[in-house]
Amino acid sequence: MSSTWSGLARGAAAGAAGTTALNATTYLDMAVRGRAPSDAPQQVVAALAEVAGLELPGGRRKRARRLSALGPLAGTTVGVALGGVAGMLRAAGVRLPTAVGGPLLGLAAMAATDGPIAALRISDPRRWTATDWAADVVPHLVYGITTHATLVAISRVAEGREPVPTSSPSTLLRAAALGAATGSRSTAGIAAIAFTSGPDEPGGVASRLGSRRGTVVSGLAAAGELVADKLPGTPSRLAPAGLLPRAALGATSAAAMAQRDKADPVLPALVGLASAAAASVLGVRLRAASAHRFGSDKPGAFAEDALTALLGWFGARRPGRTALVSAEPVSS
Repeated sequence: MSSTWSGLARGAAAGAAGTTALNATTYLDMAVRGRAPSDAPQQVVAALAEVAGLELPGGRRKRARRLSALGPLAGTTVGVALGGVAGMLRAAGVRLPTAVGGPLLGLAAMAATDGPIAALRISDPRRWTATDWAADVVPHLVYGITTHATLVAISRVAEGREPVPTSSPSTLLRAAALGAATGSRSTAGIAAIAFTSGPDEPGGVASRLGSRRGTVVSGLAAAGELVADKLPGTPSRLAPAGLLPRAALGATSAAAMAQRDKADPVLPALVGLASAAAASVLGVRLRAASAHRFGSDKPGAFAEDALTALLGWFGARRPGRTALVSAEPVSS
């Protein structure tokens, strides 16, 4: 079998794993919030059939049942197909770290599913609420990270490379802390990694953040966000422009921590993503409760700052090590 077809097969298997993770995340959201399942996939299939001049066989009840099956089946097909494309790209030499390739695959999956919904006028994403966007963004990011990480793991076995050590419970706990810090302040996780890393760390993200330039830039970004977060015109963190970066950076900081500590970054990245999304929602509720109790959300904001710093320190710390930051300059 040629490398292209091998890549396609490995990617399709990874896409199936990612689709399973997406479905599990969606069903978990339904169970927690008690919401009804979306019928958008069925509506897309029905609209496409109408455009193509096709009519599903059977009476009204049977057609409805077929649509209820074809909708999820179409979603599974898209997920597996995108994984196959990713596998072929990897076989062709495109090698991206999971912290980059995962979110890109998630965005591609969002475009493949949300694009037809908008084009067929089934729903207008511009009118979605922050909660609607969260329910769409998080599962697709989980899909992207799971698919990419599974593809990398399968490829390492196929290529005869040494497997990466699995993540310990301590690593996963620190990943959750970094994700929670990022959900509160989007730059907190990467800033914590920068201040506890050096330029010679394992993993490209930690080594770049640990350089003098990376430390300065991430520190300035974190300081700027502390100020901007309290301005009245700052958009909600649950809006797409706020939630998507937080979820991606939560996964990135957790994966960077795991790679720096020579552990498998896949599960930590997923934990960081989920923790960032959850902390984003909880942070909004904390600020609202503060505004209700004190007449201002500022007390809640400053309490959140302190908690964010504590979570960032705990998530990025390196047990058993004291000298954490290298002061050596980085050659350009």
